[in-house]
Amino acid sequence: MENESKPDTGTPGVPVPADDTPEVLNKALSGLSSRWKNWWVRGILTLAMISFFFFIIYLGPMVLMLIVLCVQIKCFQEIIHIGYSVYHSYHLPWFRTLSWYFLLCVNYFFYGETVTDYFSNLVQREEPLRILSKYHRLISFAMYLTGFCMFVLSLVKKHYRLQFYMFGWTHVTLLIVVTQSHLIIHNLFEGMIWFIVPISCVICNDIMAYMFGFFFGRTPLIKLSPKKTWEGFIGGFFSTVVFGILLSYVMAGYSFFVCPVEFNSDHNSFEVDCEPSDLFQLQDYALPAALESFTGWPTLRLYPFQIHSISLSAFASLMGPFGGFFASGFKRAFKIKDFANTIPGHGGIMDRFDCQYLMATFVNVYIASFIRGPNPAKVVQQLLALRLDQQLHIFNSLKTHLTERGLSAL
Repeated sequence: MENESKPDTGTPGVPVPADDTPEVLNKALSGLSSRWKNWWVRGILTLAMISFFFFIIYLGPMVLMLIVLCVQIKCFQEIIHIGYSVYHSYHLPWFRTLSWYFLLCVNYFFYGETVTDYFSNLVQREEPLRILSKYHRLISFAMYLTGFCMFVLSLVKKHYRLQFYMFGWTHVTLLIVVTQSHLIIHNLFEGMIWFIVPISCVICNDIMAYMFGFFFGRTPLIKLSPKKTWEGFIGGFFSTVVFGILLSYVMAGYSFFVCPVEFNSDHNSFEVDCEPSDLFQLQDYALPAALESFTGWPTLRLYPFQIHSISLSAFASLMGPFGGFFASGFKRAFKIKDFANTIPGHGGIMDRFDCQYLMATFVNVYIASFIRGPNPAKVVQQLLALRLDQQLHIFNSLKTHLTERGLSAL
């Protein structure tokens, strides 16, 4: 019809990368149709990525944190590269330099906040770290202000509007990528289980939705992603919930996964060792009468975390895909198939992590709302950082308070 809206064609597209599928796979799968060839390439590379994921989990939380940083940098590079590729003919001064400088500033701020928050005993012991911690926000602001002034000085009369577009592009990218990766690291420090289970649920949903859609998909789900189907969406949901419950049961029994990451000042090392909280202790739950008559079990023995895992897996399968839909809309806006061609059959790193960032925010909010309580260790660390007269004042106030409540042991 004449009054139908026409697609936006005002934005130039990004050059489409050539097929980078390994030659050995191309030869081995040469006799298959493109549909089945893509299925095998994606499957083989998915198994390779899952194996690598298991390997870095084995290496421990510090390596995981470094991997998160590397993924963050690669995702940032892919998004910034799109902006640069679209508008490269304008030769914007300092665009790439300032983009990477702002990435440095934001990472310095967030990682500094994390170190100060989680490892205050280490910070207080080392004089240089104590000074950096005390003036951390001032230093961070000065660094950002320097970049801001550099941007203003780089403005060119004939490119004002485009330069401000790119300034906004960079900051939105920082908000989406760096802030979310910072939350992922915060989740990791709460215990590796809060990192592994949500990420695994997103991976499971991605795989199972693809599998159900590939074999049973008939009904389109959303126009932004024509290959997504209702069959894949529903099949992915139920598969992910079951997977989350089973994975949580396996991991909740190991202190390596459930204990927070802490710095041991006696051994000068990061440790994952604690007495697991009630969240990771098996408990008996009475079943409703209907389920009891069906199963014959009056109670069910579960870890409380398994109940929380249902919320995590439900979000991963119901809301997580909207991160992928958002990325699909972004790619359509710039007429590209993938963010990059880093992983054959999968696209760029951002193509694999578009749902993970939304999940990271949910997990962080979920922990703050329903899980995390006052941390006595952090309170003690903050008290020890005070002057002696302040510590004595708090001691006397606490002694008076406990005495009034009938605790006279002091």
